[in-house]
Amino acid sequence: MELRDLPSVDELAKASDDPLAVDAAREVLAQARDEIRIGDEPGDLTERLHEQLRAVRAPALRGVLNATGIIVHTNLGRAPLPAAATERVAAVGRGYSNLELDLDSGTRGSRQDHVAGILKRLTGAEAAIVVNNNAAAMLLALAALAEGREVLVSRGELIEIGDGFRIPDVLARSGARLVEVGTTNRTSAADYARAATAETALLLRVHQSNFRVVGFAEQPSLGELAAVAGRLGVPLLDDLGSGALVDIPDEPTAREALAGGADLVCFSGDKLLGGPQAGVVVGRAELVERLRRHPLHRALRIDKLGLAALEGTLLLYLEPERALREVPVLRMLHEEPAAVRARAERLAAAAGGAVEETVARVGGGALPLAELPSFACAVEESLARPLRVGQPPVVGIVRDGRLLLDCRTLTDGEVELAAQAVRACR
Repeated sequence: MELRDLPSVDELAKASDDPLAVDAAREVLAQARDEIRIGDEPGDLTERLHEQLRAVRAPALRGVLNATGIIVHTNLGRAPLPAAATERVAAVGRGYSNLELDLDSGTRGSRQDHVAGILKRLTGAEAAIVVNNNAAAMLLALAALAEGREVLVSRGELIEIGDGFRIPDVLARSGARLVEVGTTNRTSAADYARAATAETALLLRVHQSNFRVVGFAEQPSLGELAAVAGRLGVPLLDDLGSGALVDIPDEPTAREALAGGADLVCFSGDKLLGGPQAGVVVGRAELVERLRRHPLHRALRIDKLGLAALEGTLLLYLEPERALREVPVLRMLHEEPAAVRARAERLAAAAGGAVEETVARVGGGALPLAELPSFACAVEESLARPLRVGQPPVVGIVRDGRLLLDCRTLTDGEVELAAQAVRACR
């Protein structure tokens, strides 16, 4: 085909009565011209027009079957929501809600009131506030409590929290001044006391949730830091990062942090908590109130759908055993290897693969040393891309020339879907 043989935009657009056909025809013809110039044949332009129209109308954000074995997978949306959370989102999102209306008095209310009570019950805090993620929670706390003044942080805790965002950068944007204490591997409570000045406004402790320093290392306990903060007359902010509300080995809970002496504790909603993206701050009432009144609060506040999902998730934690059953992240963390193996055997039998023993990870910057015994269905490596772009997309891990479909992060109901996807790609 030559360039002169291409139809006009209007001629090609007549092949469809779709109102987007003209724009789609322009894009198809532009691609065809480029192909002809390099010696390729553009093929059936009418079919390409219909493909372009289907692509334009297809949602870009899609559900994915996570067969990576990484439970809190940042690239795959972190924590999958429990059914109770999605039901609350649907109930609140399909119509109007009392987001900022006190139904009893008929006067304006606060969106924070919907989750503050349950967060206080679950953590033992005097007060609570929720924003759109944990980086925002830290930014708000630093701006409200230490703008223009000094914040003491151990050099061993100046971490990167993902995608290039680093604790020193968040501190700088808050208007607070960073004062590094101790060394990368060893910091003592005395280091904080020596570094304090009249300009010190806050002590910040950052949980090493996404890495560990081993060997010749030392960090002060939370109680030791609380004692220093008490003598200085300044608050202690404990950033837990992932944040847990039930006992998980090597991961402090918000209740434990507050009981250990922290004045404020912040953590994520979509990691070990197993809810939506959110940043939760709990602690002393007068400090939380300063955060609530700060101008940044409005810019960082959580939206109504995130709030509904968070409330639905938190309500499950009123019965810890129910949370362990119904919060997907907790279920995957605690599931017995035998159950995972049974799923892998089902998938291998249905998909024509082989069962392989492997190791799953927590992910999301949580519990970096934890290895969870797991089992996968191993299939041909060549299926990795076809499965990713299929419907539904299936994402696994390529290892040693094979594609592993880890069954710790697949549910019982997803096994047959994954098997159908594999069969369709062969």
